[in-house]
Amino acid sequence: MVRLLLVDDHDLVRAGMRRLLADARDMEVVGECASGEEAIGLTRDLKPDVVLLDVSMPGMGGMETTRRILQVHPEARIIVVTVHVQEPWPSKMLEAGAAGYLTKSCAFDEIVNAIRTVMKGEIYLDPQVARTLALSRLPGQEGSPFERLSQREMEVLLMVTRGHSIQDISDTLCLSPKTISTYRYRLYDKLGVSNDVELTHLAVRHGLIDLDEVGEGRA
Repeated sequence: MVRLLLVDDHDLVRAGMRRLLADARDMEVVGECASGEEAIGLTRDLKPDVVLLDVSMPGMGGMETTRRILQVHPEARIIVVTVHVQEPWPSKMLEAGAAGYLTKSCAFDEIVNAIRTVMKGEIYLDPQVARTLALSRLPGQEGSPFERLSQREMEVLLMVTRGHSIQDISDTLCLSPKTISTYRYRLYDKLGVSNDVELTHLAVRHGLIDLDEVGEGRA
């Protein structure tokens, strides 16, 4: 029996996945939660075989959550289930240690297939994601300006653009406020912007975040 943990900040998404996965006789949902912070604790306690994880959640994002889950339970296989198809999301999540990447528009059979594939120790990519990755590597293709960012820089960028304060980001990522400020100005330099507003506009324009995610950290 494959033990599953569902991580998504939308109750309806988790409920739908749980209901569908109940039909797979070789799989069992052992836990679910709405944040990366909760996911780390549940992974430590429940030791799931597979974690189905969204990348866009309040607080700790998908990359940091993936990294920490694998620290507390290295045997876990993480499958991303998200609306974000475009680069650099797939590459960054795979670099962080994800074993699979699916879009939320995929068929239920594909989720089951992905789970069984990663349990064999293989990588599974949604065909749409695989095509996006392949096209991004063709000569002459203009890459995302975010591709050259490190995982830590990406995490800081996402929290800044969602309206989190320096102290919030410091507490979430377990780094000093001074270090977070250094990352923030490094982002300005790398991306050619001069403030948080320009940084946010750039992230929205390239599809890194959605408009409804802007400023959610202040809510």
